[in-house]
Amino acid sequence: MTDRQEHSRMTTSRPTAAPPATVILSPHFDDAVLSLAGLIPALGSPVTVVTVHGGAPSPGHDVSWWDSTCGFSSAGEAHHARRAEDARACALLGAACVPLGHPDGPYQDGGVLHEIDTYLTALAPETRLLIPLSTNQPDHAKVRDRALHILAGLGRPLPLVYADLPYTGHLPEWGTPGTDAALAKDVDFGVAYQDLDSRFVLRVAHELNLSDEQWAAKRAAVQCYASQLAPLAVDHGSVLARGGPLRAERVWALEERG
Repeated sequence: MTDRQEHSRMTTSRPTAAPPATVILSPHFDDAVLSLAGLIPALGSPVTVVTVHGGAPSPGHDVSWWDSTCGFSSAGEAHHARRAEDARACALLGAACVPLGHPDGPYQDGGVLHEIDTYLTALAPETRLLIPLSTNQPDHAKVRDRALHILAGLGRPLPLVYADLPYTGHLPEWGTPGTDAALAKDVDFGVAYQDLDSRFVLRVAHELNLSDEQWAAKRAAVQCYASQLAPLAVDHGSVLARGGPLRAERVWALEERG
């Protein structure tokens, strides 16, 4: 199969008949599913997951430390496999997947995320948009801030913001009624929340402590990203444990401060 044919096959989930009612900006392959697999069925269909750092590395680029740790021999192999993993996970959840052309962090040139501009400008104004909170993740913060910048320039409504997991999920109070109060003062996992809270009013729009049935469905989707699970466990402990950081999901609405 040629690269062109493979690209066509793997983007067949791009919506054609109906525009997306909900778009989730996922900084990398797996972020949206790790963070929102339980809530995606409740967000309004059709849902499209847009992976911002979804582009292929330049030919001959050395494999990154992360991709090498995941077992890949080359940057191209990692990109090909991770796109396939993402397609499988999104299909399980009934979501379309659209990769943008920016390569993953170790393979990019550090430039502006221009493809976010193009994608968001083309969306219908009534499309519900979710962007990451960006807990402890510079790539996520770059996506979040670029999206906010573009929406402001377009005069579009403010997006919803989702807690990016597993990072936010390590907050000791995660999934409890004290989550937001803890984020507002926590120096390890609350800095991104505090940053947004200084600019906007954050109100909880969705909060979910997954039932056993929801957890089983989320686990199945997360397990599609098989190449990532062992390294994630090194950094995040029992990431797939029933009581681990993926057990609860949270989305905030933003309001302008008066």
